This record gives sequence, C-alpha cells and structure tokens, in this order.
Amino acid sequence: MSNSEWIHDLINEHDAPTMSDKQRKILEAAIDTFSEKGYAASSTSEIAKKAGVAEGTIFRHFKTKKELLLAIVTPTVAKFVAPFFIKSFAKEVFENEYEHYEDFIRVVAKNRLEFVRKQFPVLKIFIQEIAFHDELREPFQKLFTEHVYQKFKKIIEHFQEKGEIVSLPPETIMRMTASSIIGYILPRFLLFSDKEWDDEKEIDQIVSFIMYGLTGKR
Repeated sequence: MSNSEWIHDLINEHDAPTMSDKQRKILEAAIDTFSEKGYAASSTSEIAKKAGVAEGTIFRHFKTKKELLLAIVTPTVAKFVAPFFIKSFAKEVFENEYEHYEDFIRVVAKNRLEFVRKQFPVLKIFIQEIAFHDELREPFQKLFTEHVYQKFKKIIEHFQEKGEIVSLPPETIMRMTASSIIGYILPRFLLFSDKEWDDEKEIDQIVSFIMYGLTGKR
C-alpha cells in the first residue's frame, strides 16, 4: 500500500468532511519524513517542500511539529490499533476456540504480521516516538489493558487448566509469547526489510520455540 493510499484510509472514514487537500498532503509528507528520518531530525520546512506548500501553511493547520506528529499517530491508535485490537483480536483471535495453545500463537503471529505489513510507515513512527511522548503511550496502554489483557490471560489459564502448558504466572507467559512474536516482526521490517523472508517457516519456528519453553516438547 502506498502512502497516498494509506493516508486516504487513515483519514477518510471519519475526517474526510473536514480535512482539506493541503492537510492531506502535509500529513502524507510528514509520514514520509518522520518515517525516514525520525521526528527529532525532521524539519517543518522539509515537510512543507515535500507537500508542495509554504511552511506557514503547516502552522495554519498544525500549531507545532508535535501536533503534526500527534495528528498522524493518535488517529492511528484510535482507528487502526483500536480496531485491530478490538475487531481483529476479538473476532479473528480471541473469539475463536483453539484445541491447543500453539494454534492460538500461530493465529496471533499471522494477525500481527499482516497488521504491521499494511501499516508499517506510521507504526515505524509510533515505535520510534512512543517512549518520548505520553500522549502516544497512554492510549496504547489503555487499549491493551481494556481489550487484550484479560482475553489473553483467560486463554492462557484455559490451557493451564488442561495441563497443556506450565503453571507460570499468565503475565509471564503473555510476555514470553508476545516478545517472541515481536522479536521476529520488528527486525523483519525495521532492520532486514530487503531480505527474503519465509514467513510461514519463521512462524512455525516461533511456535516451536514458545511451546518447547512452555511444555519441554517440540
């Protein structure tokens, strides 16, 4: 998906009536620039040039560079992260029944891989800046706590009761599972995006690795 298609999807659902063409161009240019250089190293003059507008035009629409950053990422949290956590996780992941915990891991890994593949430009900005801006971190934490944590914990406890996985604290198993999946996805897109990846094979290996740690069996 190109940035122009991505920005159209980002703002069109709710903001199309109020978003001007210039605002769209500014946001698209900001995504390109922030994703390539990072927030701190980007300048509004560079963004304005890329958008084909005067620098003063940016400040008519966005009072500060930080407001421009939040205009990109905050809607993403609200409109992409939230729907994927609530809809994708609730419908595609958490509302399903699984015979084994490894079946659940495989669905989670494929779901998150596809999410990152589609939304990578803005997620790269989000990853780079979440540690430095409470406005980005706090909504994400709230969404995870409200819509993911309890459902994830319930699935873990279900397979612990069946005796399928070890009786570690569910939070520990959750971290082990998430970190193994994230540990593949982030390098795959951030560090080695030009490498040819066999995602199916990699996911199989992730599942085997996690299950060996939780059961001692391959």
